[in-house]
Amino acid sequence: MHIAVAEGARPGLSFREYVDYLAANGYLPPRGKDWVDHVRDKGNEANHDIVQMKKEGAQTLIRFLQLLLTFLYEFPSQVPPKPAASSSA
Repeated sequence: MHIAVAEGARPGLSFREYVDYLAANGYLPPRGKDWVDHVRDKGNEANHDIVQMKKEGAQTLIRFLQLLLTFLYEFPSQVPPKPAASSSA
């Protein structure tokens, strides 16, 4: 939700709407919507059932979120900005 709002989605949407926003606006890697849907499903399970997630499941979610943040913020910051195009009129 925080990533979607930081990238221009309006506050107050449902988590599904934020996932759809990220997918529709190119903020997820190819097939990344399935990953975010998996995070959403696991989050819903944790919120609605009092069942502790297994270590492996938690590590998978953390790894995905790490990759998503790397894809959105770390990698782009490593590319030097292109010089502004000069207009010759």
